[in-house]
Amino acid sequence: MHITLKHNSLHTLRAPLAATAAALLLGTALQANAQTARVRVTGDVAVNQMVEKHIELNSRAKTIPGYRVQIASFSGVSSKTNAFNLRDRFMADHPSVQAYIIYDEPNFKVKVGDFRSRLEAFAFLQEIKEVYKGYIIKDNIYPEPPQQIEYAPDDLEAGN
Repeated sequence: MHITLKHNSLHTLRAPLAATAAALLLGTALQANAQTARVRVTGDVAVNQMVEKHIELNSRAKTIPGYRVQIASFSGVSSKTNAFNLRDRFMADHPSVQAYIIYDEPNFKVKVGDFRSRLEAFAFLQEIKEVYKGYIIKDNIYPEPPQQIEYAPDDLEAGN
């Protein structure tokens, strides 16, 4: 990373302040030559590598902001088993709707659907509210359904 600013009048020069702030935020070295108001920001290679890695990971993310319906949150001894049983029951009742189990310590939450609008989520909640009590939450959703990961019964028993 390299930033160079040139200006003849030091009294009206405000850009070096921005460059200084950027350099401090990025943990980089800042060199200034007061006579020509030249600012040079030299960054560590690791900073660039971290930024590139961040961009790469974000480009792989297949989620977008949206809504889901959370139908349960379990904690305690049998929470994992209860969450998986509820998810399986829900998916048997609604095979076209994705169901997710999210572990948010110490809770196992069961969330359903990938809705782009709150209105879609609300309409679905009205369909299921007699059997599944739930509420609408903002979440990152999959515009395309993800691959389902199946767990063996032994995996459930070991995790309780």
